[in-house]
Amino acid sequence: MSKKEKDILSESNINDNDFQVLKYLDNTQITSQREISKSLNISLGKINFILKALIDKGIVKARNFKNNQNKRAYAYYLTPKGIDEKTRLTISFFDRKSKEYDKLKKELRDLEKEIKASGNKNE
Repeated sequence: MSKKEKDILSESNINDNDFQVLKYLDNTQITSQREISKSLNISLGKINFILKALIDKGIVKARNFKNNQNKRAYAYYLTPKGIDEKTRLTISFFDRKSKEYDKLKKELRDLEKEIKASGNKNE
């Protein structure tokens, strides 16, 4: 992760789990914290903590449905600030994963060369 990416993440205190939650909420607005937890494989307590933090930062709004049969279901909406944040995090996430992929590809090529070189020595 570049210094700029680290600075951006530390400024907003948003990490990969937060990004996954934002991405999930953008696609599934009416849900429960339990459903988010199961879908993202993140503990329920952590989901609760993340959502509270995102709401406090003005990135997400939550509204519960009084007439809904499932009293635990809420409508979670990304605010305009949340949409901007998700866009920025998506770009950052993509850049970071692309760099990791390129690094891994290079390591695999180097390893393949080592294997071929050691195979020739054994013959």
